[in-house]
Amino acid sequence: MRRARILAGAGLVLALGVCGTGAWTYTQARTDDGLAYGRERDEALADGRDGIAVLTTLDAATRERAERSIRDWRAVSTGPLRKELGGTEAAAGTSARGTVTEAAVTALDTRSGTAKLIATVRVEVTPGGAKKPSTDRKRLEAVLARTGEGEWKVRALSAVPVAEEKGEER
Repeated sequence: MRRARILAGAGLVLALGVCGTGAWTYTQARTDDGLAYGRERDEALADGRDGIAVLTTLDAATRERAERSIRDWRAVSTGPLRKELGGTEAAAGTSARGTVTEAAVTALDTRSGTAKLIATVRVEVTPGGAKKPSTDRKRLEAVLARTGEGEWKVRALSAVPVAEEKGEER
């Protein structure tokens, strides 16, 4: 009988120890700054990928579709880029469809709400009236800014030059 009580007491202490350790670990994970930083990075990456895909796409089959594409550009941009895109004239003609194939956040400042992202984009360009598109690959760098709504929008977009290796001809 005494032995059973000792075993039961030891089991209870062990169970409480495991529960206490689990609760402490859970609390540490919930308040971990690294975890919050990782979430913010993932949000910036997702919004940045979407923004670059939209900014490299233009459906110019008709003037109305071109106007819709320009509105989409303005919806994913902010700051000087948004202002610059506001002056774009819509016209029917050549269409382009951009698909982000790879992207990565290269810098993230959660305090100031800025991030830099690099991406490779496959762009299919279809001249007006043509049926078969030509495909081009681009490397782009985007500067992102977090808006008051917590969304990441593209503030600047530029091409990244491809460095040639020694002895390589273009």
